[in-house]
Amino acid sequence: MTKNKKVNAAILIIGNEILSGRTKDTNTSSIALWLNSIGIKVNEVRVIPDIESIIIETVNYLREVNNYVFTTGGIGPTHDDITAQSISKAFNLQYEIHKEAFKILEAYYKVGEFNEGRQKMVWMPKNANLILNPTSGAPGFNVENVFCLPGVPSILKSMLGGLQNRIIGGKPILSHTISLRTVESEIAKALSDVQDNNKDLEIGSYPFFHAGKLGVSIVLRSEDQSKINKCSKEILNFVNEKKIKIVDR
Repeated sequence: MTKNKKVNAAILIIGNEILSGRTKDTNTSSIALWLNSIGIKVNEVRVIPDIESIIIETVNYLREVNNYVFTTGGIGPTHDDITAQSISKAFNLQYEIHKEAFKILEAYYKVGEFNEGRQKMVWMPKNANLILNPTSGAPGFNVENVFCLPGVPSILKSMLGGLQNRIIGGKPILSHTISLRTVESEIAKALSDVQDNNKDLEIGSYPFFHAGKLGVSIVLRSEDQSKINKCSKEILNFVNEKKIKIVDR
């Protein structure tokens, strides 16, 4: 991969607790923002249950059509944490104790605390590469282009920085937001015309409700700042013509 090549990724959220609504997913945002900052575009995000066959099938598909796959969840000590075992089967690798991971956790816990449940966290695919965990000790791992991270948001965030040297991105994906006191129907035609004039730049339109009033945030995304500047100028032209108020959010 070279710095000017398009690099993409998929995010796979694994866990019944996300699907049930008991736990709110914030990991997608954390991973996507980090990937964008190093020039990797997220192609898709999937949320799937803790079912081995579904994990295997989904991972095998995503790793074939993306440069990288990031999974979250299912690598803890409980009975339903089956991500590591499922990844082993997806790659047809032996599922075994990772000796380095064992040493890390054995040193992390006090004598007698590294029990059978916690030892489950050192079972991984054979020859997996560890992703060090500066927060709670238990490492994540990667096999080829699949990177497996924990589901706890604060722990996941602390581990992303350690991946910097393993991930080859492209140009950072830049963004610029223009927030307007209007509704989407009022700007739909004008915004569509701007998009037609700037086909190699991504324009998103997102309604919001703030301080009791409706508004729309227009988000421009590109690797090229000059393209963002050009597009922003065109948007501001129709905003001024329509006398639409620009707001800070």
